[in-house]
Amino acid sequence: MKIIVIGATGTLGSAVARQLEHRGHEVVRAARRGPVRVDLTDRASVDALFASVGDVDAVICCAASGRLTPLDSPSDEEFTTGLQGKLLGQVHLVRHALPHLRDGGVIVLTSGVFEQPTPGGAFGALVNAGLDAFVRAAAIEMPRGLRLAVVSPGWVAETLTGMGLDPSDGTPAAEVARAYVAHLNARAPDGRRR
Repeated sequence: MKIIVIGATGTLGSAVARQLEHRGHEVVRAARRGPVRVDLTDRASVDALFASVGDVDAVICCAASGRLTPLDSPSDEEFTTGLQGKLLGQVHLVRHALPHLRDGGVIVLTSGVFEQPTPGGAFGALVNAGLDAFVRAAAIEMPRGLRLAVVSPGWVAETLTGMGLDPSDGTPAAEVARAYVAHLNARAPDGRRR
């Protein structure tokens, strides 16, 4: 399969790309920096990505991130970080990927979930819930046997380490990556394996 991994230079995206390549897939590694560039906050760059890569079997988006910002943040812009990239950027990605996916292809997005509320995570929780709801609603509209899925990881252990926190509260990136890869072999609504 030919698969675009967006956010392939990040902790999670690189783990997904490695697992796919290990399984023999052709992986197009896309990120804000690197040879294949895309920025979910820039709709023209999403369109340029598909124009340069051509038709694919799958798109996996691991680029959707946001930072923890307190509810009483002094600016609306700081508080709503992630709206353009994580929420609206992934919605735009789905809409513009459709004509470039081969029949029976799949798009896998990233939201997130935490077992306990996290200080500074209120807006992130809103964005994640919005993405989950979008995928549930949009999945029934996918044409040509295309599938839409979302992976909602909690804390990734390597991310916690990078933040100077205890990684034992997170899941290793390689384990989370398996959830993305599993969507490639999931059954389509018609019961056929894709």
